[in-house]
Amino acid sequence: MVKIQRNDNFIDKTFTIMADILLKVFPASKEEKQAFFYYKDGMSAQSDGEYAEALEDYYEALQMEEDPYDRSFILYNIGLIYSSNGEYVKALEYYHQALELNSSLMQALNNIAVIYHYQGIKAFEKQNLEVAQLLFDKAAEYWKQAINLAPNNYIEARNWLQTTGRITMENMY
Repeated sequence: MVKIQRNDNFIDKTFTIMADILLKVFPASKEEKQAFFYYKDGMSAQSDGEYAEALEDYYEALQMEEDPYDRSFILYNIGLIYSSNGEYVKALEYYHQALELNSSLMQALNNIAVIYHYQGIKAFEKQNLEVAQLLFDKAAEYWKQAINLAPNNYIEARNWLQTTGRITMENMY
């Protein structure tokens, strides 16, 4: 189960060392520790572009992890992989599952908005204006939630919301 750390950069090495220390210091069940090792291995594989391996590790972690907050990050990372592979329907499914467990996961809100915005652009290019408008409205809904959670983030999204009239300076926060 334990894999050799492939990442040679300082941040990844530091994360691995800190995670190992924390697991030794804090009490955790055997399943919690195994779930974390799978999650850590999944993150390493994902950063190396080994998406199939990362998904295997995340699914293993998901089966063992009981904490809803921790499960939300596993689900979020699975969504990232599907999104990276262009499987947007699956990505949305996992992002929504992550949000059910952790409604303040602003990264998932942002990524959902990005997918809807992208799909809106594609619909617009195909002259399907009604569908495009619906998708842009959905993107706006999720970006507003993300911005409310992190007012200093998502500047481009905020600018898009303003230029399209979906948000004004008065109702920004």
